Amino acid sequence: MTDYKLLDSQAEALLRDEPDALANAANFVALLYNALEDVNWLGIYVLRGDELVLGPFQGQPACVHIDVGSGVCGTAAATLETQRVPDVHEFPGHIVCDAASRSEIVVPLIVDGSLVGVLDIDSPSPDRFSAEDQAGIERLCATYCSLQSGRTGFP
Repeated sequence: MTDYKLLDSQAEALLRDEPDALANAANFVALLYNALEDVNWLGIYVLRGDELVLGPFQGQPACVHIDVGSGVCGTAAATLETQRVPDVHEFPGHIVCDAASRSEIVVPLIVDGSLVGVLDIDSPSPDRFSAEDQAGIERLCATYCSLQSGRTGFP
């Protein structure tokens, strides 16, 4: 079981004093990828106009462009709501980037009141993400976003 409170403290300590947003995004992704169990892909997609573009990630090469409103990531961006999907094969319009992925959670990243992207996490196990995981990951994203205000370089 993941200690999200401890992980949140680690994320804050890691990101707090770094002024470059790209460096923070890369370290945030690496921290989470190495801390969360049973995850095969974890990354940030950045909002660029009306599409999400691949940003820092850990895992296999991935889809580069996703339209807002398409797939799990695009739906999270369009609705500004976390998408927790127990079985991606049952999600209408799911975009397959890694055939090994079975479940997914995507959290919108909102900085200074504006959507800047999404955090996407995939697992090879069905129903990997619980309500507790969702709350913990949303807390991590809130911490990450609160520390990105005024940063340079990304997104």
